[in-house]
Amino acid sequence: MTEKQYNECVNLYADNVFRFIVKNLKHEEDARDVVQTSFEKLWRNRENVENDKAKSYLFTIAYNQMIDHLRKAKRVSFKNDFDEETKIGFQQHSYTKKILMNALNQLNETQKSLVMLKDYEGYNYEEIGKITGLNESQVKVYLHRARIILRDYLVKPENIL
Repeated sequence: MTEKQYNECVNLYADNVFRFIVKNLKHEEDARDVVQTSFEKLWRNRENVENDKAKSYLFTIAYNQMIDHLRKAKRVSFKNDFDEETKIGFQQHSYTKKILMNALNQLNETQKSLVMLKDYEGYNYEEIGKITGLNESQVKVYLHRARIILRDYLVKPENIL
C-alpha cells in the first residue's frame, strides 16, 4: 500500500470505522482513540497490506483494538463521570432510537459486533469471520442467536410503537 492509497483509505473508511466503534463503545473519545490507534497500526504495516484488502484489515485492527479497550475497562473499575451526560443524550433521541439501542444492549459484545458488521456496515459472512477471527458457520450461528434476542425484545408490548 502506497502513501496515496493509505490516504484514500483514510478518506474512504474513517467515518465507517468510527461509527462502528462508537456504536459499540458508546463513548466518542474512547472511540476516537481506538480509531486513531487502528489507523496508526495500518500506517506502520502499510507495506504488508494489499490495497484491495485495506478495508477488511482496518476493520480487523479496529475490532481487536475495541475488544482490548473493553477488556481493559472491565479490569479497571472507576466511576464514570459521563453518566449524566449520557443519560441526557439518550433522552434527546427519539423513542424508536431508544428502543433500538436498548435492544442492542441486550446482546453481548460479540453478538453486537456481528450485528453491526453485518446489518450496519454490510459485510458478508466471510469478511466478518476474517475480522472477528470466527469461522463462517460461527458467524451465522451467533448472528442468528443475536437476531432472536433482538426480535424477542422488540416485539414486547411495551416496546411496540
